[in-house]
Order: sequence, then C-alpha cells, then structure tokens
Amino acid sequence: MEQPVASSLAATLRAATPRVWAIDVVRGLAMVIMALDHIREFWSPTPVRPEDVAHASVLLFFTRWVTHFCAPTFVFLAGTSVFLFQQKQASRGAVSRYLLTRGLWLVVLELVVINFLLQWGYNAFLLQVIWALGWSMVLLAGLLWLPRGLVATLALGFLLGQHLLPLLQPVTAANLLPALLYDSPFLFSLTPKLPVLAAYTILPWAAVMAAGYCLGPWFRAPLPARARWLRLAGVGALLLFGGLRFTNLYGDPAPWSVQPRGPVFTLLSFLNVTKYPPSLLFLSLTLGGALLLLSVSEGGVGRLGRWLSTYGRVPMFYYLLHFCLISGGAFGWTLLAFGHPFNLSFAPPGVAPPAAYHPSLLRAYVVWAVVVALLYWPCRWYQGYKQRHSYWWLAYL
Repeated sequence: MEQPVASSLAATLRAATPRVWAIDVVRGLAMVIMALDHIREFWSPTPVRPEDVAHASVLLFFTRWVTHFCAPTFVFLAGTSVFLFQQKQASRGAVSRYLLTRGLWLVVLELVVINFLLQWGYNAFLLQVIWALGWSMVLLAGLLWLPRGLVATLALGFLLGQHLLPLLQPVTAANLLPALLYDSPFLFSLTPKLPVLAAYTILPWAAVMAAGYCLGPWFRAPLPARARWLRLAGVGALLLFGGLRFTNLYGDPAPWSVQPRGPVFTLLSFLNVTKYPPSLLFLSLTLGGALLLLSVSEGGVGRLGRWLSTYGRVPMFYYLLHFCLISGGAFGWTLLAFGHPFNLSFAPPGVAPPAAYHPSLLRAYVVWAVVVALLYWPCRWYQGYKQRHSYWWLAYL
C-alpha cells in the first residue's frame, strides 16, 4: 500500500503546484551561476582566497561574490514552493510528512552521494547547503502547523537578531548540537580518522526557508500587485543593507574598511559580507537582489527565460548531475594533464598540487559554459519525464 500512496502524493505534488514562471526563471539563474563557483573550486582553485580584498583580483573577487546569491535564493524559493504546494492539499499532515521524509533524504544525499562526488571518497564529512536545506525542511514540517504570522515573526526575528546570539565556541561534546544550529564553520570528529566540517549551520537557512514560505501568498496575487510588493521588498532589503553596512555598527561580523589598493577595493570591502553563517547583511543583499529579479522575471517570457526555467524546474536533478560532470571531468582532466588524478579542491592537508598546475579563470569560465550547455538537454528530458510519470521517487529528485 505504501508505494501507491507515495506515487499518488508525487503525482499530486506535480499537478497541484502551480507553475510560477518567475520562480522557475530565477531559480534556474541561481543554479546556472552556482555551477561557476563549483567549477572554479575544482578547475582553478587559487592560493589567494577570492574574498581577500588585500590580495585577490577584481575578477576573482566577483567570480566568487556573484555566486553568493545562489544559496539564499534557492532556499528562499524552496520555502515559497512549499507554500504553493500546501494550498492545493486537503491535508496539512501529508505536506508535513513529505517535508520530513524529503528533508531526511536530502541529509542522507549530502552525506553519502555529494560528499563522495566532492572528495572522490570519504576523507571527511562536509556539511554543506543540501545538509542545511534538508534540516530546514524538517523544521518547516513542524512550523507549518503554526499560524503563518507567527512563523514570519520567528523567521524575521531570528534573521534580524542573530548577531545578538553568543558564538558557541569552543566546540565540545557539550555544545555540539547548539553549534550545528548556529555557529561559524568548525571542525569536529566522529572518530579520530573521520573529521567533520560543519560549513552550513542550520538555523539561519531554516529562517530563510520559513521567510520564503511566509511570502508565498504574494505569488497567488495578481501579477501587478505581486510585482509591486516584490519590488518594494527588494528595494527595502537593499536599503537596509546599504544603511547598516555604511555604519559598520551591526549586521555583519566583518566590517568594511578603506583599502590601500584604491577605491575599487574599498568598494569590494564594502560588498564583502559574511556567508558562513549568513549574516543579516549577506541576506539583505542577496535576497534583496533576488526579490527584484522575481519582480521583473514574470513578464520575461523570452528565449533566455525559457532556457533558465528548464534548469529551475528540476533543481535537484541539475544539482546532482552538475557535480557528476564537474567532479568526473576534473578527474579526467588532471589524469591527462598531470599523469594522475588530483583533487585540486579537496586535496589532503599538506599535499601540494602538481608542479605543472596553474590557476586559470579563463579555464574555469570555459568549463562553466560547456557544463551548463551539456546539462540543458538532460534537464529538459527529465522535466518531460516527470510530467509523463507519477513514480513516487520523482518527488524526491
């Protein structure tokens, strides 16, 4: 009985969720840009951190910086999609159970599949965006039983007040769980030979997803009203970013400063906000931009919009496939270039890259264009496959 019920839920999920063009387009844009950062890490890592405005080039900085918009946009729109799905369901319990099982599945996917693709093995566990997305769904499975106004208050209150929370350091067995909920990236060990890097802690991303869920009703409003609300919210978030960032008083643990390299690098310092964990100013900047894009994307039914929406309709399929191409391609390239495969992004500590390796942003951009182009037809095929079939597992991929 379980498979027919799950199959029915998967079919209902696809049939009941109204397609909002702007969501598919903006999510697709986020997925395309996201690939650039992953390709840069696998194909052109640099000894200089891209965020290091004292040493990084302008192009390297912006190659990294533009990808900051991806994770917040993706998580926020996941919450919005949950709301749209929920409105067509007779049972809130079915939605809650789906979020619970989908969230736990994403956690397993991060630990088992994505970690292998990143490292070509299991030298460590990396807790990254899919981990945080999964646990955010688990928390939202409980939050959706609360009044939406209360959920909005909790989400906004956390995002605005997070910098008043004490940092949970040092990490010990006594405070590991609070640190997983909210802390800067940290290392801990399950066993002496299996370190764990918690890059994405849970509560900030859960708050972003809850915020997207609470803004869901806007996407059921008439297009002119929706566009106006999104535009005002986007402008408001960007004004909040600019005002708070200028004062250096609150909203980000890393203040900006005048740079000896000149005014351009001072601007980079101003824009260089903290992603781990996502600060108030990081989210104001990135989600403000996403809201503005959502406000103008509904009417852009052109070739570019249709192309981006193809990726945006199958985000998890795209995510897994793009890592297969990037990681597998890097394995083959380093084998041919250096005589043996070498993981430039996740080399063991103390192991230097091959002497013949040199970073090249041009190489990264060329590989990015090739990978995104190669992903189009599989994503288009899978989009059609999901529309034609109702297998239960399609709701989880």
